[in-house]
Amino acid sequence: MITLKHLSPVDIASRTLKMGNASDLIFNNVWFIASIWIGLALLSSLISIRLGLSVALVEIVVGVIAGNIHFSGAHEVLHSTEWSNFLAMLGSCVLTFLAGAEIDPESLRAHLKASLSIGIAAFLLPFVGVWLIAQYVLGWSLHQAQIAGIALSTTSVAVVYAVMVETRQNETALGKMLLAACFINDLGTVLALGIIFANFNFWLLIFVAVTCVFLWLMPKCTKYVVSRYGATKVSEPEIKFIFFVLFFLGGLATIAKSEAVLPAYVMGLVVAGIFHRDKTLVFRMRSIAFAVFTPFYFIRAGSLVSTKVLITAVGIIVLLLLAKMVTKFIGVYPLSRVFYLKNRHAMYTTLLMSTGLTFGTISAYFGLHNKIIDQSQYSILVIVVILSAFVPTIIAQRFFQPSAKEMNDWGKVYMEKSNSKTGNIENK
Repeated sequence: MITLKHLSPVDIASRTLKMGNASDLIFNNVWFIASIWIGLALLSSLISIRLGLSVALVEIVVGVIAGNIHFSGAHEVLHSTEWSNFLAMLGSCVLTFLAGAEIDPESLRAHLKASLSIGIAAFLLPFVGVWLIAQYVLGWSLHQAQIAGIALSTTSVAVVYAVMVETRQNETALGKMLLAACFINDLGTVLALGIIFANFNFWLLIFVAVTCVFLWLMPKCTKYVVSRYGATKVSEPEIKFIFFVLFFLGGLATIAKSEAVLPAYVMGLVVAGIFHRDKTLVFRMRSIAFAVFTPFYFIRAGSLVSTKVLITAVGIIVLLLLAKMVTKFIGVYPLSRVFYLKNRHAMYTTLLMSTGLTFGTISAYFGLHNKIIDQSQYSILVIVVILSAFVPTIIAQRFFQPSAKEMNDWGKVYMEKSNSKTGNIENK
């Protein structure tokens, strides 16, 4: 058996060079790169099924691990390319659209006052609170602190929706109100990101005008395409139509120095009614997104996290996580009690509204991509976002989870007291 100590320096150098050439062949080959990305996505799916966690959460963690492993001292295991970056960007856009399309319009109307109040408070207080802490305690610049405030003001529709479905609470009155409040919360995040960091110019005016036209036409056009071609053609023209609109508005948003996720979220909302009536369309869109596009986004987002920051910035991470959860509590809990939720149910609502994942990582990546924050700050924000998906959810399900009956009973109480107040006002 030949060992390294029996080889001459020339032989060792020759073998090292051959290994380097082999790694070059692997990490410069588009098929091998693609197989690594899809392999990591497959691994994430298997882990999420085994542990019962959100696949998005697992993909981010897998991305963190893979992004910090290097091969032969020269190559990252998770090699980033122009096409993988595009798929990641596309993943965030489609995911944002689906988040808007998941909202039940009837539920939003039925619990409008509670959803609006809780959603606005759940966005506003963490946004301002984290912004001030980042700027005046951590010493971040104004725009860096604003990115921190936006990223940690979010709630996670994906996590809340997964919890609702897993516990069969998504059809209850409180479950629907919670999802609607999550939408209002994240809409505030999207608007803050668009308004604060908008580049006000002629192209932005065109982008806003064209988006408004599409918002007006989209429900009728989508309904026509779905009813005319939806369930009859294997070529899926209705899905291609939606992708066309998202790509076109994404292109306009890019020219206007904005983000493609901004029109995608509102576009999802205006077609939500159609999606709720056509479950097949929802299933097809979700299958395409979660099988192909979103893994690239979440794995890519995780790969940009530096594990060195996790070790050196523990204090900052804990501070920002506490800032998010405390400000969420101050904003959500009192309002939950105002809208007739019992103490335990109000805590459950507050904790689920304290989660974050999708829009938190999207906002942080926006800051990194536009060079507003550096990689260290990005890593801190994404780690806090990941922890906010874990910690509040575990506490909520372990100590405060109500039954489906209790959640439906709240809906009856809410409607009775709301109608009673309306009747008293009319009598006066």
